[in-house]
Amino acid sequence: MAEVAQNTQHDFWRAPAVAPVSDHAGAAPVEACSKCGSEFVMGAGFCHVCGDVRPSPASAAATDSWARYVQFHFINSQLQSVRDQMALPMTSLIAFVIGVGCAISAMLVGFVFSVSTILDWQAIQLYRVEWLLGSAAAFLAGILLKNSAAK
Repeated sequence: MAEVAQNTQHDFWRAPAVAPVSDHAGAAPVEACSKCGSEFVMGAGFCHVCGDVRPSPASAAATDSWARYVQFHFINSQLQSVRDQMALPMTSLIAFVIGVGCAISAMLVGFVFSVSTILDWQAIQLYRVEWLLGSAAAFLAGILLKNSAAK
C-alpha cells in the first residue's frame, strides 16, 4: 500500500499505483492513445499528453459484436420500421408474429416426429391441427385488436 502514495506531488503524470509484473499471457493489454501513442493514466478519460478522448471499452465492444442487436433501442427501431411498413399497431403486430410462428410450427411438426404407425400419423395430424388453430386464433386476435385509427 505504500507504493500507491509515493511521489504523488512530483510525478503527477504517472499512474497512482505500481502495476504488478506478470509473465503469463492472460494479462490485460496496456491501453495507448491512438493519436500520440502514450499510455493512458489509470481511470483517466483523456490522454494526459495530447488531450484525446479515451475510447470506452463498452462502446467498442458494442459496435464490433453481435450484442448490439439485442439492445433495446435497436430492437425498438426495427419494430417501428416494421410497424410503419405494415401499418399495424403493436398489439396486432405481436399477434401477427405469433400467428406466423404457429403456422411455421404446424409445417415443421412432420419433420420433428417420425411416423411408423397409423396412430403416430393421427397424432401428428392432431398436433398440426392444434398449431393451425393457434395460428388462426392469433390472426383473428390481430384483426380484432387493430383499431380504426391505424387505418
